[in-house]
Amino acid sequence: MLTSDKEPTIQTYGFSLVLTPAEIAAADCDRLHEAGCDDGTVVTRDGVTHIAFDREAESLEEAIRSATAQVRLAGFDIARVEMDTMV
Repeated sequence: MLTSDKEPTIQTYGFSLVLTPAEIAAADCDRLHEAGCDDGTVVTRDGVTHIAFDREAESLEEAIRSATAQVRLAGFDIARVEMDTMV
């Protein structure tokens, strides 16, 4: 078995999780923060609530998986994942 001495590279990944409730209350934001979503910003616009994340992880997949797990732990359903666009 070969092992690598190379340490994993941590990067910051930007993405949004779109939630199914139209709006959430301040107490809901507290639950999200307590679940570990302190690197996300909750925004409700045009009846759609999403959490914009800037999450540090070894991969985009790991970043999305950890964020979705924490959002679900806080009691929310996720409609979809949206990627940030480069301008």
